[in-house]
Amino acid sequence: MPARVLPLVVAVALTLMAVAPPPVHGQGAASRLAPTGTLRAVFLGTNPVHARVDARTGAITGPVADLVMELARRLGVPYQLIPAPNAAGVIAQMKAGTADIGFLAYEAARAEEVEFAAGFAVMFSTYLVRRDSPLQTVADADRPGFRVGAVKGQSQEIYLSANLKQARVQTFPAQPPDQELRRMLGAGELDAFGMNQQRAEDAVRATGTELRVVSGSYLDAEQSFVVNKGEHDKAAEIRRFADDVRRSGFTEASIARAKLAGVVVAPAR
Repeated sequence: MPARVLPLVVAVALTLMAVAPPPVHGQGAASRLAPTGTLRAVFLGTNPVHARVDARTGAITGPVADLVMELARRLGVPYQLIPAPNAAGVIAQMKAGTADIGFLAYEAARAEEVEFAAGFAVMFSTYLVRRDSPLQTVADADRPGFRVGAVKGQSQEIYLSANLKQARVQTFPAQPPDQELRRMLGAGELDAFGMNQQRAEDAVRATGTELRVVSGSYLDAEQSFVVNKGEHDKAAEIRRFADDVRRSGFTEASIARAKLAGVVVAPAR
């Protein structure tokens, strides 16, 4: 986890009024989950598995948007979606009290700072490579002289830095633009770039036929609701909600509607 928190994404944060039937969880749950009267949720604004932020309109769509809207509807409160640039930004908003719930991939160091309340999705991780790369499966990447790029502090970088023994991991402070990935891989500056499968598929669509996605997943990262450390009642409320929307098919339908590649519903715990 980087010691220095990068500046948070500008408040593209949208406050949206939920349709408010009689609260499903009761008034106690609303006061625990949304003490200000608005359910404020912070998520990774650059991760399409969480949600997509429309650069032109600021509209936010995807699983996180759907889940927060449904939770707010049940509580009978409005909600606010807050994009953060990275995991450190999510944790900073939680600790500052400017968000009530957050969304992160589980990672041991992060679990020292926030409570992982309940999973909602599992995200597969793969490599983006040149079309003529010798890599056919993710298991082929750990070879001498191989250079693998990854974004510092992301789940993929944490895993690759700990587990690749022969390949060298080159870290980047932020996700390079798709065309820059095409240039680096095409020029041989990198042999592969580790990222979640949806990001890799997006990069291939954006750059044409020069790149491809490697088969398989080296890390299945569970995406979870998080709350502040010690907020056990809030975590229990979130677990009940996550269990219910999983059983009802709500979460699966949200993932399907977002047309996400390499993402499945998180299993019951």
